[in-house]
Amino acid sequence: MISIGPHRLSFVRVSASVLILLAGTTLVASAAEYGGGNGTSESPFLVSSAEQFAMIGENPGDWDKHFELVADIDLTDCNETNLHMIGKWDYLGSPHNNPFRGHFDGGGRTLSGFRYKDMESQYVGLFQYVTGVITNLKMVGPTVTGNGMGTGALVGYLESGGITDCTVAAAKVTGDMGVGALVGSADGNVYTSRSNGAVTGVRYVGGLIGQVGKGIIARSYSKATVVGNESVGGLLGSVLNQSGIVESCYATGPVQGSLYIGGLVGQLVAGGIWRSYSMRTVTGAQSAGGLVGYRRALSSEYASFWDIETSTQATSVCGIGKTTVEMKTFSTYADVNWDFMATWAMCDGVSYPIFLWQLPVGDLRCPDGVNFADFVLFAANWRHDECGVLNYSCQGADLDGSGEIDSRDLALFADHWMAGVD
Repeated sequence: MISIGPHRLSFVRVSASVLILLAGTTLVASAAEYGGGNGTSESPFLVSSAEQFAMIGENPGDWDKHFELVADIDLTDCNETNLHMIGKWDYLGSPHNNPFRGHFDGGGRTLSGFRYKDMESQYVGLFQYVTGVITNLKMVGPTVTGNGMGTGALVGYLESGGITDCTVAAAKVTGDMGVGALVGSADGNVYTSRSNGAVTGVRYVGGLIGQVGKGIIARSYSKATVVGNESVGGLLGSVLNQSGIVESCYATGPVQGSLYIGGLVGQLVAGGIWRSYSMRTVTGAQSAGGLVGYRRALSSEYASFWDIETSTQATSVCGIGKTTVEMKTFSTYADVNWDFMATWAMCDGVSYPIFLWQLPVGDLRCPDGVNFADFVLFAANWRHDECGVLNYSCQGADLDGSGEIDSRDLALFADHWMAGVD
């Protein structure tokens, strides 16, 4: 069992008669104490241990507060026997439903080894039910098992609010309906987030998110292996609402199922897919497609592609099939206005597009990590002092944005030497 740490004390005001009756007794009311802060946006509660993290789930009164993770935390000893999910979902319309509606900032830190199994609840995850915001958090090696609607390592049900800059790595997520490595079911928004590992379910199964209703999923990707039965996709199992949008996303994990199987999305009931792609093996008995398995009339697609060779799928109900060579050709995307200034990066003839936010500092040429080719380019711009928009910040070598290439840029380059692409 996780022991509960020290408590902050708040004095209780009582009448004089009660004080007389309880003479010599100190009356206090306990509340959770974290590693510092008072829960406001200016001074968030600081979380630095498994014990302090467990307090969040134990204290629903704090679910509208601000939190910041200030250390990597090992949650190997935490599971369904000693850890409460954050946010509570009972059933639709229940007066006991109580979402996490605050702000959890992961601070770029890692939660590792989380294990949780709940075969009775709807929505299972580290956060069960969220209408607030979760940012800049990494989970490594989570194992999450559910049997109801909505199972995800990070969030079971994202009703509103959003997730930004979050990662789930080496995940093992298993569930029934609405199963994803990051989120089970989403009506909120997910930006610049990613997943890898293995996702297994029955219906609405996706590498990143199981099912999307009104949410916007943008600039995110999944490399997870996905296996299910119906509506199974490399990124999303299904998009169900006209307001559901997939914008600038990709999936590179193998997908396998029986009905409505797609490299990116299994079933596009409504909503749209814009400027996205998929490129791994898609295997399905019925309605399998390189990009999307099944599409209904209310849906739309624009400027999206799949690799007809690596997917082993020559057809899709929407999207444009390309050979591997074409998928690695810059003009394929530039001709339909993909944004290579602020969103995407690729090396023409060498690689598929990836996101600019995936690149480590100092990766100046092909998006393949920081290596000698980047050093040559950096050295060629050494001591230049007129870096700006017109010369692309001296071909990207102005790493600190100061307008010149000097020792500060060299220090940044050295700090990231041989760093790989995320």
